[in-house]
Amino acid sequence: MDDQHPTPRAGRPGVDVPDHRGRTGLDRAGRGLDRNPGVVVRDVELTSAGWHVLRRTTFDYRRRDGRWETQQRETYDRGDGAVVLPYDAGRGRVLLTRQFRYPAYVNGHPDGMLVEAAAGLLDGDDPLAAVRRECAEELGVALGALTPVAELYMSPGSVTERLHFYAAPYTPADRTGAGGGLAEEGEDIEVVELPFAEALAMVRDGRIADGKTVLLLQWAALDGPFAVSR
Repeated sequence: MDDQHPTPRAGRPGVDVPDHRGRTGLDRAGRGLDRNPGVVVRDVELTSAGWHVLRRTTFDYRRRDGRWETQQRETYDRGDGAVVLPYDAGRGRVLLTRQFRYPAYVNGHPDGMLVEAAAGLLDGDDPLAAVRRECAEELGVALGALTPVAELYMSPGSVTERLHFYAAPYTPADRTGAGGGLAEEGEDIEVVELPFAEALAMVRDGRIADGKTVLLLQWAALDGPFAVSR
């Protein structure tokens, strides 16, 4: 092509043309934010669109002394999630999972096998439906009434995810299957039923090292079904 007939620029997956998940406009997130008058978004760059999305955002920020400065932040957008602690107060037990977590393994965990509360991304569901779905898939349990515990940002320096925390009663009669997760998604999840006292001991000695699970177990001990009246 000559200068008068330049070669058309290929579309950018996830921006101008669909990426492998059919998404476009991924660089638009945050551009219209105006809830904080001390923050003015200038540019959003899509740096990676794998299963989840990594962006680099440039914005002007007004410091506490009134000076404006330009900053950049990278954000990892994996959607929001939900987590639940199933408990059997009558038998003094909680139902957890054990599975391999490569990010923990590569960052110093001895074998990468973490004991956790059942959790998952919302994937278009509301949080209540998401935790019931995850418990059916991972634990093989139909939950009773769900108690909201908290809505928290777990790593706000870089990850956009807001996690919805719940607790719910269960009994052995509520088992609907073997659990284990979805093999087609690479899941290989062990169902772990523990006495509540042992689960707390595992928090104290580091055998449970997952933040969301520690939070739910401590809630259960302080304000939840295993709280001791003072």
